[in-house]
Amino acid sequence: MSEQPILKGKGNEVGEMSSERRQPIVAVLGHVDHGKTSLLDHVRSLGEESRSSVMDREPGGITQHIGATEVPSIILNHLCAPLLGGKTFDSPGLLFIDTPGHHSFSSLRARGGSLADIAILIVDVMEGCRPQTRESLSILKQSKTPFVVAANKVDRIYGWNCKKGRAMAVSMATQTKEASGIFDQRYWELVGQFAEEGFNIERYDRIKDFTKDIAIVPISAREGEGIQDLLAVVIGLAERYLEDQLTDVTGSGEATVLEMKEERGLGKTLDLILHRGAMKKGDDIVLVGDRGAISTRVKGLFSPRGMSEMRDAGDRWDDTESVYAAAGIKISAPSLEGVLVGTTLRVVGNDDERKAAMEAASAEANLSIELDEEGICIKSDTVGGLEALAKELRQIEVPIREATIGKVSRRDVRGAEASSDPLHRIILAFSTDILEEAEEEIASSEEGVKHIGSDIIYRILEEHEQWMENRRAELEEESRELVVYPGRVMFLPDHTFRVSKPAVIGVRVLAGRIHIGQGLLKDGRKVGRIKSIRSGQESMKEARQGEEVAISVDGITVGRQIEEGDVLLVDIPESHARKLRKLEMTQVEKEVYEELLAIHRKDDHFWGR
Repeated sequence: MSEQPILKGKGNEVGEMSSERRQPIVAVLGHVDHGKTSLLDHVRSLGEESRSSVMDREPGGITQHIGATEVPSIILNHLCAPLLGGKTFDSPGLLFIDTPGHHSFSSLRARGGSLADIAILIVDVMEGCRPQTRESLSILKQSKTPFVVAANKVDRIYGWNCKKGRAMAVSMATQTKEASGIFDQRYWELVGQFAEEGFNIERYDRIKDFTKDIAIVPISAREGEGIQDLLAVVIGLAERYLEDQLTDVTGSGEATVLEMKEERGLGKTLDLILHRGAMKKGDDIVLVGDRGAISTRVKGLFSPRGMSEMRDAGDRWDDTESVYAAAGIKISAPSLEGVLVGTTLRVVGNDDERKAAMEAASAEANLSIELDEEGICIKSDTVGGLEALAKELRQIEVPIREATIGKVSRRDVRGAEASSDPLHRIILAFSTDILEEAEEEIASSEEGVKHIGSDIIYRILEEHEQWMENRRAELEEESRELVVYPGRVMFLPDHTFRVSKPAVIGVRVLAGRIHIGQGLLKDGRKVGRIKSIRSGQESMKEARQGEEVAISVDGITVGRQIEEGDVLLVDIPESHARKLRKLEMTQVEKEVYEELLAIHRKDDHFWGR
């Protein structure tokens, strides 16, 4: 690494181009409450802390871009100086993706891969790998994004001596034997957990080959200890192994759409991360819409003023003429209706580029999700999010009938209601809301439609699994109560308690079961209907194979239609015959069922079909 001019162009221009390379784009992933917010907050605070030292003497500083936080190399070199031995970084800095909370790493793509060049996976050293940690590892593996593990919350280790701003290389050498022992125990537990997911991790200061081992850096995001070690490893890896990506700074711009907003005075605007090339006012651009490619032109180009962050910049926007990768920006343009969040914006300079961009956008608009004739409905706010959810559902063999971008609507609910399978009457929504009209539709639905929504895929999958389990139990209970099953009974000798009006007789259930209201057949002919079932003084709704009970039967007289010792079939209605085909029956129930079908189909060939 050698000392390089950091910026060129106007001193206040956003995303100013490096003489050789752009800054790496960094994403922070991890389980809930493991410290993502604390780490990003600390990164943002670096500018304020450095203002009195570096910032007063040098140009540059922390820039709160739209959807991102930039840490210039001035601050990185100053912060990491104790670890660099006099060397400096070549990159202009680091750009941390800092999207609104409802967006996920998996939703943001660039050129078919991840928008991020490199990622930090933050893990609570006291808790280890949790469900969202494993989900993050799956996403990183799928997108082939290099990453560093930040083992956070070392300050919670008993006896750990934490010092704000201290390098972890120094801190590790000053800890007591007891604190070091506890850390080593936690560290080896992490090594085992990551090995289960197919990753070899090693402490960053012990790695000889970064292509074979994933670096793990102990930190305290809350106290600010070890942060410079983490940033040094991240930017060092990026500069060493991602040179081709980072030098791709010239030519037509490409950006990822983070969010669409309605801004007063501007109309519809797009928040973007420009990850390749340049963009300027008046550029022709091609976007991905819900109905295919959209061609339009950049009317306004904006960046938040000073330290303003995108979500609270208000009217503090700076009008900008041009932007270079990598940067967070806002644009206004005509015809932005229907633009899909998470897709690619392409700057085009001639007809050939426009044609290629239109074809690429059309292909991106066509979701690469295989749909089934029967299945569940899934929703997301981005294409990437929808595909990530679909991939997880495919792995557990859940069929998908419909997959669309946007909020859950009344139409989605009605589509779910129409499903023939009760277990498919569900809508899974990743990182998107449900409209009030859709909630009202679900509340009034008689078909048992369910909506499950979350910003975390594993939570959706967990809730779906629990709902499936509960719904199956409900359906089984409903089927037992409502569907009439076939049966076979014997009229026991010496068990005539009343001859007629109604006849009361004792029977043994030889096969299947009997219900109140079922008809009895003898030699294929109807001979009466069960009015009640009793065992001693207890009334019963049904009796099953092996039980001996007394039944009262309307419409028969013992000695005429039936005799003691007769074996009778317990009939089923035709509509129940159709339902039974889909339900589980015992072998003897199936035998009686087939016998009943044969009897009825003598008169009606299509009975029960």
